[in-house]
Amino acid sequence: MSAMYSTCLFCNRPLGRNEIIESFPVGRRLAFDEERGRLWVVCRRCERWNLSPLEERWEAIEECERLFRSTRLRVSTDNVGLARIADELELVRIGRPVRGEFAAWRYGDQFGRRRKRAIIYTTAGVGALGLLAAGGAAAGISLGGGYWGFSQLIQGINNERTAARLRDESGEQVRVQLKHLQRSRLVPADNPDGWELHVRHTRGWSAGISTGDDELMILSGPPAIAVAGKLMARANRRGGKRQTISEAVQRIEAVGHPEAFLLEATREADRLREEKARGSEKKRKKTQAGSLAGLPGEIRLAVEMATQEEAERRAMEGELQILEEAWRQAEEIAGIADNLLIPKSIEEMLRQEKRKAGIDPGPVAETGEDEEAGS
Repeated sequence: MSAMYSTCLFCNRPLGRNEIIESFPVGRRLAFDEERGRLWVVCRRCERWNLSPLEERWEAIEECERLFRSTRLRVSTDNVGLARIADELELVRIGRPVRGEFAAWRYGDQFGRRRKRAIIYTTAGVGALGLLAAGGAAAGISLGGGYWGFSQLIQGINNERTAARLRDESGEQVRVQLKHLQRSRLVPADNPDGWELHVRHTRGWSAGISTGDDELMILSGPPAIAVAGKLMARANRRGGKRQTISEAVQRIEAVGHPEAFLLEATREADRLREEKARGSEKKRKKTQAGSLAGLPGEIRLAVEMATQEEAERRAMEGELQILEEAWRQAEEIAGIADNLLIPKSIEEMLRQEKRKAGIDPGPVAETGEDEEAGS
């Protein structure tokens, strides 16, 4: 397997390795669908499913099926099964589940984990503010508006965090921050899909390198689907309850297909913007109605589901370059993060040793601030 595919497309963390599937030694949890010929590596950190477009997937799928059938350590329904192979590998076997059952397996863990993490962070934040208030009271200081101001400061800092690192049409590096999700949106368009993605961003990948004001990038077709999936994962960083996940699945089922739902979601976003425009200024919220961050929770989750499934459908139909590019960027970003932890003197020493051994050390990697893409 190519070393290119070792990093999660979504959180840029290593996917890990296994020593059991010889033709596919990446990942510690693999999901496979023998009938449709799909193989995913499930990231154990963010729980998202990374589709592999590799030619070797057929051999790996056959091996996964053989191992799944041979082990007794498995639980399964008529359509989905889970098997533990030794201590280093878990297999998820997909048969012919209805969308709701498949969504429960694929999205339940990741949305549930995000929600738990958000609750922990929120509780910790409230606790910190409480301690601050208690400390001020003990010192005879009334925080008053300072308490609210401190919480707003924390929110402002959070909004500056990176939601995604992308490249524009010219290949230049751009950075989408959380605050940009409040002004990025799905927009009706006169193209085959019927919609396009308007993304606000700043130049450069790292904090402190951005140049000038926020800019607008307009995407359509496969690139729009790929980027929308990344951005919606950040807009959905607080996850969702089982009921919300179920409502998201029902939204997609109501129109019958992920691609059709994306057009429906665009229309809903447009309706929300028009509704807001008719409202008074007093009723307007900071998060813009109809933006990626301003969509109702079940629609945000459904858009994330639909973009992932639609991107995979197109990839399996031959547009593998979409995933190839996504993997390349994931590895590049992970490389930047790794290099931040290595002193330049050590990095140069390693490059010199490679030259002595007759190995091409490759180009000098860029450096920049690493911000989690999956938190």
